Amino acid sequence: MGCVSPSWDGTLSPKDFSVAAHVFTERWERNKSASPSWFWVNSPKGPPLLASSQHVEGYLSLESMCVLVSAEDSNEEESCAVEEEAGFCEIEGAADNATLVQSKHHEAHYYDFHIVYSSSFRVPVLYFRAYCSDGRPLLLNDIEKDLPACSSKVLLETKWSFITLEEHPFLNRPWYKLHPCGTSEWMKLLCLGDEVAAKNGLAIELYLVSWFSVVGQVVGLKTPLEMVKSQRN
Repeated sequence: MGCVSPSWDGTLSPKDFSVAAHVFTERWERNKSASPSWFWVNSPKGPPLLASSQHVEGYLSLESMCVLVSAEDSNEEESCAVEEEAGFCEIEGAADNATLVQSKHHEAHYYDFHIVYSSSFRVPVLYFRAYCSDGRPLLLNDIEKDLPACSSKVLLETKWSFITLEEHPFLNRPWYKLHPCGTSEWMKLLCLGDEVAAKNGLAIELYLVSWFSVVGQVVGLKTPLEMVKSQRN
């Protein structure tokens, strides 16, 4: 298991991304069984994802996450309740779906998430799309209402610099993405600022676990605590 050095710049090689993706999906499955699983999607020319160190092209996918939103305009108190319950939990009686909040008189919004390696920034990037139960895509204004309050505020202030609509590098269709600018800088601070990592070195295989513990919160997806704990042991 390779470790980063104090001179590490916070980026990830394509080969390390593939290995880190395998570890991430394995740990997510082990610690968050109530939610849909992350799985690897091969690029048209790429071989299956392996646990070995060989370079593999593809991306991680988590599909059909369900957010229940009020059919009526939510008031400020309801928004706070959503933020406090941030993180997806299982819908009773509905297979392979999850929700942020459970209550009556809600409509369903569905989200697909992809973690894609950016060759230009050399970091992971979170792509996503959102749609109604009838397949109609959600506009950014609708997505903003589903985000945690802190993310909605940033989106309001930055608009198209925080979340951008761009062509998915593998699907060639427009998807939203969280812009990766600055990712390497805060990943370096996050990982090398940790006392355990500073002493023993950060295992590069756990890069995605650390990265998603921050990025996932932006869209209301929490990393299971046990995943974070286990990387520190």
